[in-house]
Amino acid sequence: MTVDLEDWFQVENFKTQINPNDWVSYEYRIEKNTDVILSLLDSNNSKATFFSLGWIAKKFPQLVSKIYSCGHEISSHGYNHNLAYNQSKNDFLEDLAITKDLLEDTIGEKVYGFRAPSFSITDQVIEVLQEEKYIYDSSLFPSMFHDRYGKLSKYKKNQSDLYEIGKDFYEIPLSSLNLFGVDLPWAGGGYFRSIPYSIFRLGIHKCLKKNSYYNFYIHPWEFDPEQPRVENLDWNRRFRHYNNLSSTKEKFEKLLKEFQFSRIIDILPEKLVGKK
Repeated sequence: MTVDLEDWFQVENFKTQINPNDWVSYEYRIEKNTDVILSLLDSNNSKATFFSLGWIAKKFPQLVSKIYSCGHEISSHGYNHNLAYNQSKNDFLEDLAITKDLLEDTIGEKVYGFRAPSFSITDQVIEVLQEEKYIYDSSLFPSMFHDRYGKLSKYKKNQSDLYEIGKDFYEIPLSSLNLFGVDLPWAGGGYFRSIPYSIFRLGIHKCLKKNSYYNFYIHPWEFDPEQPRVENLDWNRRFRHYNNLSSTKEKFEKLLKEFQFSRIIDILPEKLVGKK
């Protein structure tokens, strides 16, 4: 189980309407929405990896500490939700270092993993993560159904399981469902909100028959149908963000009752992490 820890106004779909320099002027809803997730995880005996923005850790250190104290893993999602493939190597290094320092200072423990905003992964990103002593990435979404997802040259088609992409460095892809040779996105987010749960659960079972794990993701703002509405969005961005928000909590609770989830570090080799 993975959670991308970002507030409603920080998503890529709103970048055309909301400048990151203006984030401080918007209503913060991250704490109450994250509390919903924490409560559901706790009541259903599941743990998660939270990929936190550095901006969130700086503004809400008490929230990041609370998540960690509940037994969940904290990993990096970059500082300002900038797409990784739009940054120079130096800019990405600075973004990575600032965020890692903030997170580790907040929880008092090492941060092991990274997820690129909007899954904007590249070969160069992997190289930098290895140089900076991360031990895993979870940014690869092997699906053809989104225009922003990045790619890795070392990825082999239909190899969507945990794999070692470099010495002591692992890629944990988001889960996809292969039907008739087509990889369908089956890992959460807007896809989870759009597909009836009875069908979605069947897809998860099919994924688990093929792979040793299933990798799901969600955002706190997806539990918040009352969040402010951004005007003048094109239909595609509006649909991706707002579709079926009112169904998220009920479907997520069904998911947790049927499947028990863990942190990413729990599936990595013990020699690489100090597990708690």
